[in-house]
Formats: sequence, structure tokens, C-alpha cells
Amino acid sequence: MHTCTKETVVSANSFDARNTLRVGDESYEIFRLDKVEGSARLPYSLKVLLENLLRTEDGANITADHIRALGNWDASAQPSQEIQFTPARVIMQDFTGVPCVVDLATMREAVKELGGDPSRINPLAPAELVIDHSVIADRFGTPDSFAQNVELEYGRNKERYQFLRWGQTAFDEFKVVPPGTGIVHQVNIEHLARTVMVRGGQAYPDTLVGTDSHTTMVNGLGVLGWGVGGIEAEAAMLGQPVSMLIPRVVGFKLTGSLPTGTTATDLVLTITEMLRRHGVVGKFVEFYGEGVSSIPLANRATIGNMSPEFGSTAAIFPIDRETLNYLKLTGRSAQQLALVEAYAKEQGLWLDPAAEPDFSEKLELDLATVVPSIAGPKRPQDRIVLAEAATKFAEDVRNYVSDAEDADEAGKESFPASDAPAVSNGAPSKPTPVTAADGTTYTIDHGAVAVAAITSCTNTSNPYVMVGAALLAKKAVEKGLTRKPWVKTTLAPGSKVVMDYYDRAGLTPYLDKLGFNLVGYGCTTCIGNSGPLPEEVSKAVNDNDLAVVSVLSGNRNFEGRINPDVKMNYLASPPLVVAYAIAGSMKVDITKDPLGTDSEGKPVFLKDIWPSEQEVEQVVASAIGQEMFTKDYADVFAGDAQWQALPVPTGNTFEWDPQSTYVRKPPYFEGMTMDPAPVEDIAGARVLAKLGDSVTTDHISPAGAIKADTPAGQYLLEHGVERRDFNSYGSRRGNHEVMIRGTFANIRLRNQIAPGTEGGYTRDFTQAGGPVSFIYDASQNYQAAGTPLVILAGKEYGSGSSRDWAAKGTALLGVKAVIAESYERIHRSNLIGMGVLPLQFPAGASADSLGLTGEETFSITGITALNDGGIPETVKVMATTAGGEEVQFDATVRIDTPGEADYYRNGGIMQYVLRSLIRK
Repeated sequence: MHTCTKETVVSANSFDARNTLRVGDESYEIFRLDKVEGSARLPYSLKVLLENLLRTEDGANITADHIRALGNWDASAQPSQEIQFTPARVIMQDFTGVPCVVDLATMREAVKELGGDPSRINPLAPAELVIDHSVIADRFGTPDSFAQNVELEYGRNKERYQFLRWGQTAFDEFKVVPPGTGIVHQVNIEHLARTVMVRGGQAYPDTLVGTDSHTTMVNGLGVLGWGVGGIEAEAAMLGQPVSMLIPRVVGFKLTGSLPTGTTATDLVLTITEMLRRHGVVGKFVEFYGEGVSSIPLANRATIGNMSPEFGSTAAIFPIDRETLNYLKLTGRSAQQLALVEAYAKEQGLWLDPAAEPDFSEKLELDLATVVPSIAGPKRPQDRIVLAEAATKFAEDVRNYVSDAEDADEAGKESFPASDAPAVSNGAPSKPTPVTAADGTTYTIDHGAVAVAAITSCTNTSNPYVMVGAALLAKKAVEKGLTRKPWVKTTLAPGSKVVMDYYDRAGLTPYLDKLGFNLVGYGCTTCIGNSGPLPEEVSKAVNDNDLAVVSVLSGNRNFEGRINPDVKMNYLASPPLVVAYAIAGSMKVDITKDPLGTDSEGKPVFLKDIWPSEQEVEQVVASAIGQEMFTKDYADVFAGDAQWQALPVPTGNTFEWDPQSTYVRKPPYFEGMTMDPAPVEDIAGARVLAKLGDSVTTDHISPAGAIKADTPAGQYLLEHGVERRDFNSYGSRRGNHEVMIRGTFANIRLRNQIAPGTEGGYTRDFTQAGGPVSFIYDASQNYQAAGTPLVILAGKEYGSGSSRDWAAKGTALLGVKAVIAESYERIHRSNLIGMGVLPLQFPAGASADSLGLTGEETFSITGITALNDGGIPETVKVMATTAGGEEVQFDATVRIDTPGEADYYRNGGIMQYVLRSLIRK
């Protein structure tokens, strides 16, 4: 593989594609796609990849044969041709970005120790980091919630923020968007995305990789990009191309237009359900057809954002007039607009609604068939028609309550008569009285809405649903409706522009009146930073084991993610979030039950306060202007007074503070030599965890709050950190000691080796009888004994966000191999990037079908074939029971490309890059 220089790559130009494009007074070098035979019939996304290869052709890693293979792409074939994709830029959020910068800082020291120049470790592609994951919605429902949460954020994260400020000064091509500005993906579409990139005199499609799976939001702007692990992003920053197979491309045809009363959220939940059912893991999805032009850019971005939820690598819309309108609205320059249009039309990247490129597979949706929907209670693809939500809740809640609880008679009220009637619909019931801090009392039950959050870039980037929520709040307040007192209500927009247009439209006071005060500009509830529930609510929930719910306008609702007290989580549009805050319970059928009563005691129904399309469009047209974006992004990297007042360390290597509990030097390069040791087979391994289907990176990676009675909590207490200052796992990602203690520690993880437990437990077979212990403690004992570890898993292992710590933590716990029935793309790749071998059970087989309990000792042979330069198709796995019985099977090696094999042979992607840079 090659390492790019900061200057423009000089293409071998085998196809004589180099040309000049003149736009106004400017001239740009471009690489013409029409010089490659077959390019015209390619889908948009593959045309972008084709240009990438033409421009970066070096005759070694990217050859004329690779370009020809893409031009001759067989839409029906299974992916087999490897290509090297060089993203134009890298984008990060702070949870994943901090460890990236920690690793870069560590690599500088490793280069120095191996006799190289530390300044060689420098981003070679533009890298931008947006601090958006650190704000927690501790304070809510008051005018000063935002200011208080920002103050708490700086107090908790001072060390991390100082470190990032050092990175901003120490590394070239690295920029940081400070706290309190917005969510990375919304900032990306509103400001950072170029659509067409200009660099070194060349114009070419804007492409990127990001350290967050929802990087795909930018696909709505015609920008090809997707989420990768932090380790892959680091390699991309250092000039390493992304090794990939030319993917299958699923064409998704859109016709018609959305009916009245539906939102972009309803559309995206419908698309998510369709694509997840169809199966698009590892594929590109591309939207085409006459219906595309009726989809506003904000809705396209919402659809692109949810790509990880349906499992695709990307979900892209080609460039058209709507793209230009959005770029103009958001303050891009006239020259940039002219360039985007001219380049797209010149290169055949401009949408032709009547065209039908070659696609591997096709789906079609008539937009007119979309109906109001939510999704839950634990997966985004589990769409529920809104009219059936209360009935479905009554069925699903039985999975979360004890068998002893009997269902109420239908129609029984579980709440005081002064509240809106909460119909049980045959659901289990456990009415529980609560006394609030102000002395008032109320009753909560299973299904009580404990969290109602307008959150996440998925929807807060979309002015139509955000204005819809505010107008619904206005109508509700005017009717005399209020939120229920047990509901924690939060508003966390993805950029300052949202509050600007709320203020201009005069809508902010109505949201405030319902408790949806601004809590921060960041991800908050969507990533588990919902903050604690009011103490009295939390106590009632936990003392009575109530199955309470959250309703959020986010993209993820996995178990244990949103709040430790909340068992069931539902994704909904912002207007429905407000409606459920008023209703207060999932038992209420909000399509026909009253949400509450007006000032005269008359019932108020959802249809009475639902804003019309015309009302929403009128506010969007009158309240949102280009000058808002120009003003809010004028000096976006400068930050506020608090950011600027942070003391900044200097020097090209970082001065690590041995007392820091936030930023520590990780051990990845300890004892590293210039030449990697040969790959070895695995012998005498034990199983650290035996897991079922759909284990997500949320189950594996440390996330959310740190509890005192866990290994991570104990570590912090031992290092003098008080419980109130624990902060979240995400904010401590720069400290590997905290993170490995939180790996496989999600409170909803079910490790089948330790039946009857939930959370980060296993059995420790270094001790007689294999007692149950914390996974971290067992791992330490196994490593001390020199015992390698394996993970057994089911289908879709590692689905969810691109969490680098899901792989880093796995590796640092001593896991050498994972054997699963199937993988999601990013996590499989990340495991290889950390030197962990991903293996797959034979087709149709599983740990259970093979009779494996997880108590066996494992050996894996045939891995050493990698030392000969190839990739073995299978390796032999032998599991031996305590009684000496043996189970043998051939596991498929899921190292899918030669590039991944190089990373694995080197012990990981970082070691590979480091050796490459020193040798250069």
C-alpha cells in the first residue's frame, strides 16, 4: 500500500482522463469519467469511486486494471475485486476523536523511539473534529439548563479539551469545532461538506470516512462517505487508502410524494424496515427515480443518516437542483455553487430522474403509502404503525415485567383522574405513587414516558420536523395542555441555527412551557447522555421494577443505551416526542385517545394540535435564511471564551500527565520492533463470552454512565475520583484503563457462560469450578496465566455504531479470535485493525448446533498460512471439553482483502502504518 504525500497525488493517467474544467474565472484539473468504457451506465456512487481511482492511479496499488474492473462492473456478481479508496477527508466526533488523537500522539513517540522523525506523524488528509458527544442533559426544564450543562461539561472535560487544543496546534490539517456548537453530522452538512472538493488545483468529488457510523448523513448531499472505526480513520488521516471490495449497489426507486400527516421520520423508519428485511449489509444503497426530486434535502440527510440502521455501507442521493438550493441556503459561496453544478453535469453525476443505471438489486417505494410510525422497543428496524403502538406495547411489555404481574382489565385507569386517562389495553400494571421534590404526588406505571427527548442529528437537522414539533407545542400550550410531571423533557438541537429559527418564528416560549428547554448542542439522549432521571422517579422505577419508556427523535434504541433506568425505547419524530410527553404513557393510543384536557375540561386529541403542511412550510420559508448559517458558522473553529481560556500545552510530542484519569498513553506500541513477528496459531484458549444474536457494539463497547460497583468505577475511586465526577465512558475514551474495564460490561449483556447474570460477567476457569466474576477480572487472570481468549457469538455480531473501543477493548482483554455466525461490516474490520482474528461458523452452524457451551478449551490451526502471503479460506477449530470430548469444525476466515491481511500480519493497522511511515 502507498502512503500519500500532502501534495496532490500525480496520477499515472493511463486513460488520458486528465482535463481542465473552467468555471467562471477559475480553472480546475479534473479526471474525466467518460474516458473509461462503461462508466456511463454505473450508479452514481460507483462513478465517484471510479474518479477516485483515476485520480490516485499510481501503477502499483491502484492500477489501470483496477479502473477497468470498475468500468466493467458486473452488477449481478458477488464482490470479489479489491480496490483502494482514498477519502478526501476525515471527520470525527470527540468520543472517537480523542482516542484517535491519543493514538497519533503515541505514534509520534513510537516513531521517535524507533529512530524516526515524530513530525512525520501528521494528518495528510484534512481532518475535522466536532465536540458533540460530551454534553450530558443533567439539567432540564429550566431557562438556564443550557448554561448549567455547558458549565458541567467544561468541569468534567477540561483535561480532554486541553488535549484537543494541543492537537489543534500540534498537527497540521487538523481542526476542532469546540463544544456548544452542534452535532458533527449536522455541522458537516451545514458547513464542512464541500460536495465538490478543491485541493492542489484539482476539483473532485468530496468523499470522506468518519469515526461515527452516522457519517452517512452527508450522503444526502451527494457526498460518498461512511463510518469507520477510529483506527481506520487514523490510517486514512495518515494517507492510507481504505481497502475495500467493489460493492453491490442496491437501487431504491422512489415514486409519488408523502401524504399529509406524515414526516421524514415516518419515511425513514419505513425505508429502514424495508432495507433491513431485504438485506443490505456491506452494500451501497442509491436512491433514484421521479420521486427523488420531491424529497427535500433535509429529508435526504435523515435517510442517509439511518444507513447504519438498515446495515448498508452508504445510502446516497445524486446531486441535483435541490442539492444546490441547500448549499446556497447554508451559505456556501457562489463560486462553490457554480463549481458543484458544472462539475456534476460535466461528469455525469447530475441526477436524471428518468435514468435507470445498472443496479445489483432493486427496491421500490411509493411515498404515498407511508404512514405515521414509531420504532421499538429495542431496535430501529422494528417499525410500529402509530395506530397500533399502544396495542403492540401491551404485548412487548410482557418481556420486561415479572410473570407474576397480571394484566389489568382493559380500560382500567392507572393514573389519577386529574391526569389524562391512561388506558391499559390489557397491559400488565403496577400503579406506583410518587412524591415529587415540590411535594406534589402522582402515580406512574409500566409504560410511563420517563424520557421525551428531541435529540440527534437524524431529525434535529430537519427543519420540517423541528418546526412541526414547535408548532404542535404552540397549539398544545394554547389548549392548556402540559407535559406529565414524571417526563424528563429535553431539546438538544444539532446546530445553533435551530434555536435561531425557533426564536425568529416566536416558537421557543411554547417549547419552554412544555419543558423542552434547550439543554445543549450535542447528541445527548441519542447516545446515552440523557442524564439522570429525577431522583424520586428513578427510585420508584427501580424499587418497583417498572418498565418505563423513552421516546426520542434519535436513530438508536438498543437495550441499556438511553438510560439505565429505562427498559423500553422508542424512536419517533420530534412532533410525536412532544405528543408523548403530554400523553405521559405508551399505553395511550395517541391516534384516538385524548392526550389531555383543555382549560375548559374538554378532551384534546392529537389531530386537534397536529400542524398542517402549509403551516410548517410557511414557518420554514419565513424563519430560515442564509444569514443564520453565515453568522453561526462565521468563526466556527474559534470557540467561546471558555474554550479560548483553556491553557494549551505546546511541543510536537504530548506531555502525558501521570495523574490524568482522562488521557493516558496506551500500550499498543510497547516492545514493537521494525519487523513484525510471524503469525501464530492459537492453542489452549478459553472462552471469555458466549453471546447470542444481534450483539451490538453498544453491548461490547463501554458507553453511558460509570457505576461505582464496577471495575471501571473501582479504578476511578482508587485514583481519587469522586462518584459525582465519574463522567461517562465516552468522555474517558482517552484512558484505556477505564475502557478495558468497561468492555463487555453493558448492563443488558447476557453472557451464556454465566446464565442468570446480566451485565459484564463471565466464569473464570483459572480458578477451581469456574466461579462467576467480572469479565475484566477474569481477563486479567487469564492473561497472567498466558491463556489466550476467544468470543463465541451469533448472527449480526457487532451491529451498531462504529465503536473503535469495541475492538480495542476486545484486543486489550486478551481476545485473539472471535467466532460468530455473521458480522456487521465495521466491527469485523475493526477487529482485524486491532489484531483480532474474525472467524465465521460454517454455513448453518452455530455454537449451539455444535454443542458448544463455552466451557471448552479451544485450539485454532491453519492461521500460519497467512505468513506465506495468502489468506486461508478456512482454519481448523477444535474445542475440547473437560472430559476430553472433541468438537471439530472448519471456520471461515473473515479477512476479506489483502490489505486487511497486511494489517493482521502486522498486529494491527496502527503498527502497519507506523512501519510504513518509518520505512518511507
